[in-house]
Amino acid sequence: MARAITTTAVGIVGGGPAGLMLSHLLHVAGIESVVVDNRLRSEIEHTHRAGILEHDSVRLLVESGVSDRVLREGREHEGVILRFGGASHRIDFQALAGASTWLYPQTDVFIDLADARARDGGDVRFGVSDTDVVDVTSHRPGILFTDASGAEQEIRCEILVGADGSNSMTRRHIAGQRQYYREYPYAWFGILCEAPPSARELIYTRSERGFALISQRTDGIQRMYFECSPTESVDDWPEDRIWAELQARLAGPDGFSLSEGPIFEKTVLPFRSFVCEPMRHGNLVLAGDAAHTVPPTGAKGLNLALADVAVLADILEQVLVKRDHSALDQYTDRALSRVWKAQHFSYWMTTMLHRGENITEFDLRRQLGELESVVNSEAGSAYLAHGYTGWPSGQ
Repeated sequence: MARAITTTAVGIVGGGPAGLMLSHLLHVAGIESVVVDNRLRSEIEHTHRAGILEHDSVRLLVESGVSDRVLREGREHEGVILRFGGASHRIDFQALAGASTWLYPQTDVFIDLADARARDGGDVRFGVSDTDVVDVTSHRPGILFTDASGAEQEIRCEILVGADGSNSMTRRHIAGQRQYYREYPYAWFGILCEAPPSARELIYTRSERGFALISQRTDGIQRMYFECSPTESVDDWPEDRIWAELQARLAGPDGFSLSEGPIFEKTVLPFRSFVCEPMRHGNLVLAGDAAHTVPPTGAKGLNLALADVAVLADILEQVLVKRDHSALDQYTDRALSRVWKAQHFSYWMTTMLHRGENITEFDLRRQLGELESVVNSEAGSAYLAHGYTGWPSGQ
C-alpha cells in the first residue's frame, strides 16, 4: 500500500520535552507541526526523571500557556548547599542572582506539555516505528515511519527538527559535523527511597569518600546519589550498605545525618559531555540531547533543551511567517553560545566535587581550595548562583 502523506510546516522527530515544547511554541505563533516518537505516551510518563528547572524554563512553561502547575506543585529553591570538610555552606540564589530554581521532575514537564498539545489539538503521534528522515537539503524534507496501527506514513514539511535524544537517528544526517566528547571516569549510583526530606534544599557534597547529592522528590519520596564506578552493579549494594555509604559521605562535626527509609529504586547513571557542531544541515536542525549532553551535576540538560527550542521557535517564525529563510543561518551560533557556557559550568561543578579513582593528592587539595574560593568569595558564589539558576535568554 502507498504511504499516507501528511503535509505541514514543521516535522519534529522526538516527542519528549524539547519536541513538544517546540510544537507548542509554534502553535502559539500560528505555525503547524507534526511530532512523531517511537515511544508510547504512557511509556514516557512512567520513565522517572529528576528535574531542576531554571527560572527562565519555569517562565517559558507558564507564560507560553503550557501550564502553571510547576508553580503550584513544584518546589522553589532559593539556594543550594555545598558541603565539604564536614560542614555546610549555603549559596543564596536570591541574594546573589535574584532568581530561584524549581524542583519539578522532567516527567511532570512532559505530562504538562503532552496535555497542552492534546488540549490545543496538536498532531502528536506516539508509538511509531521504522522512523527515518529523507531529503534534508531539499525544500520539502520528509519523515518516513510506520504508525502505531502498522500503516506506513510520510510527512512532508518545510523544516525538519531532530529532537530525538542522545541516541539520535536524525543527527547522522548532519553532513560535515564535528563531535566533541568528554568521558568521565565515574558515574552516579542513584536511589529513590521512602523517607522525609533531609534538608530543604539540595546538598552537593564533596567528601574524602567521593561525591554525594541529596535531592528531593516529594514530602515522602527522596532522591539521592553518590559517586561510583561506571561499571558498578546495583546488585552489589544492599540497603544497609547504601545507607552506610551515604551517611559516611555526609558526616561531619555538625552531626548532620540523613533521614533513612525503604529504597525502592536503584540505578547506575554514567555520564559524559557531548556537542555536535553544526546543529543544522540544509532544512534539518537539531535540538536538545540530539545535539548535546552534559553531566547532571549542574542541572543543565533539560534547561538547555528548552532554551534551544525557545531560540528555534523564534527563528522558525522568521523563516515561516516572515519568509526570511536566511534566519535559519543564525540557529547554530545562537544555540551553541549557551551550550558551551553550560558545558563549562557542568564540567566545572563535576570536576570540583568528584574524586575519581586516580586523583592525585595535589588535585584533592586543589579541589578544597576551589570550594573555599567559591563559598568565601561573593564573586565566586555569584558565579555559581548565576550559572545554576540560568543565564538570561539570549546570553
